[in-house]
Amino acid sequence: MAVRPAVDIDPTKDEKTGKVREVGSLAVWSLSSCKPGFGVDQLRDDNLDTYWQSDGPQPHLVNIQFRRKMTIQDVAIYADYKSDESYTPSRISVRIGNHFNDLQEIEIVDLNEPTGWVVIPLTDVSDRPIRTFMVQIAVLSNHQNGRDTHMRQIKIHSPVNDGSVSKFPNFTSLECSQFTCIR
Repeated sequence: MAVRPAVDIDPTKDEKTGKVREVGSLAVWSLSSCKPGFGVDQLRDDNLDTYWQSDGPQPHLVNIQFRRKMTIQDVAIYADYKSDESYTPSRISVRIGNHFNDLQEIEIVDLNEPTGWVVIPLTDVSDRPIRTFMVQIAVLSNHQNGRDTHMRQIKIHSPVNDGSVSKFPNFTSLECSQFTCIR
């Protein structure tokens, strides 16, 4: 499993350069459990000081469901061991599928006291981004055998396809070249 280390990663850098886009806002998010005031709103508010806190038995689940099949390049999770200690996830499973009943585990990630962004690439056997209706992130265990978990942020990235007009071929015949510009 090739997880980019959490040192100095900024998942918004690729967003700013136009290589990927954050598609989490296009999904319906749900959690297996949460403490009041520590739910999806805090997980998605772009504030690294707020967090989701689970409240129940493991595994703790984050469900991300899209209305249409989406191409997903990676999942970025912000965790802070220095602040959260035993609440910090140590083992995460990423599952994909069409709905809850056909989820398949595609990645298991072991985290060692993460502080910062952890980017988990999601690719198929041909090393292309996956296409799915649903992503589920399951926290299987926490550091120091903690019961509940904290996750500060989650971002879902989709690659940007360059469909610009400048990619059209150069026409060489007179019949086709008359249509190369718009009047």
